Amino acid sequence: MAHPSDTRYLVAPGGTLRGRLRVPGDKSISHRSIMLAAIAEGETRISGFLEGADALATLNAFRRMGVRIEGPDGGEVRVQGVGMRGLQSPDGPLDMGNSGTSMRLLSGLLAGQAFPVTLVGDGSLSKRPMRRVTEPLAQMGARIGTTEGGTAPLDLAPVARLTGLDYTMPVASAQVKSSLLLAGLYAEGETCVTEPAPTRDHTERMLTAFGYSVRRHAAKVCLTGGGRLTGCRLTIPADISSAAFFLVGASIAPGSDLILEGVGINPTRVGVINILRAMGGDIELMDRRTAGGEPVADIRVRHAPLRGIRIPVDQVPLAIDELPVLFIAAACAEGETVLTGAEELRVKESDRIQVMADGLAKLGVCAEPLPDGMRIFGGALGSTGDADTIDAPSIDAHGDHRIAMSFAIAALRASGPVAIRDCANVETSFPGFVELAGSAGLSIQATRG
Repeated sequence: MAHPSDTRYLVAPGGTLRGRLRVPGDKSISHRSIMLAAIAEGETRISGFLEGADALATLNAFRRMGVRIEGPDGGEVRVQGVGMRGLQSPDGPLDMGNSGTSMRLLSGLLAGQAFPVTLVGDGSLSKRPMRRVTEPLAQMGARIGTTEGGTAPLDLAPVARLTGLDYTMPVASAQVKSSLLLAGLYAEGETCVTEPAPTRDHTERMLTAFGYSVRRHAAKVCLTGGGRLTGCRLTIPADISSAAFFLVGASIAPGSDLILEGVGINPTRVGVINILRAMGGDIELMDRRTAGGEPVADIRVRHAPLRGIRIPVDQVPLAIDELPVLFIAAACAEGETVLTGAEELRVKESDRIQVMADGLAKLGVCAEPLPDGMRIFGGALGSTGDADTIDAPSIDAHGDHRIAMSFAIAALRASGPVAIRDCANVETSFPGFVELAGSAGLSIQATRG
């Protein structure tokens, strides 16, 4: 029986994706735009801001720290920056909701402030590992308390000063890198982070847009503390992580021909395109341009027969958030697809390896979870059965937005209806998903309770 607050997706089988559409603004860039605009000097005008719960958690946190923010209104936001030392102590804990990006990046930005602050989150976020950021921040002199398990809430105490750090990350993570660079803004001397593999570089690009000097030498990125940021104008491109559901959907649904407008194609984020092309996908990048310091293009994707591959390990950090929907592509491909080197998936909003394997099994797909990935044998997709009743068998998304949307897309190749439960968190990253997917040709309904 569904929980009274549960949101379920009921998706009819088959369909074709056609037309032109624009997915919401990039979530990663939306977070960073508010953070840097808040500590800049002067006004920053932002367009294309993602009005989902995750990004709004970041925005509301800075309002609670005394930053005047107008909007969002149709993606438009105006931030009156308070400068590097202008943030004020909030009147209570800052609630990050379900947003790991908000919590991890803010732990760095707030580590060097002159006031105490506590960061809290929902049940899911409170289970996610935080030592990966709190331990290197402690090496810089930060004082951050966690639970015994190294999870939130995070209690940040004021410190006399932070000291720059030369840190080599054991695991590639843009959130860890960004957290340390943001702390480095407040540290004495130079802060450097060396990556074992390339990760998204939105923080570095945006710091440069705000006039802050960032230096990159091969896999090492450095900055010196004590500088200043200057307000500017920012245009946030459409989110490639949101576009990924339609890239896969159009690839697997016969007769599909879809154009996705103004999508960010940052080279540290295009793993989903590279992997789909390696599987035989028909993807064309059109009208390449730059928006807000980020490369952007319109993406045309048409149906193509896919084949199983061994996903290159160097593409994993470039597609870490898109791997769940790529598992759907693998399930529809001919032959075997193997993913390794993606243990990070185990500590996302859910254990995305196990949860995806369980859902694929319900659709009759042979999916073998591995400690750091998955082995999937492509073939016909089944159905969860009659989706017309509240008690219909369903796939459990475990409150993970990417799981829910991935299995909604799977219905394009299913033999019967697909029901998915615990989908409410889709609105945190992709508000309007059901309506936009429906306009493109997916027969999807959302019900509550």
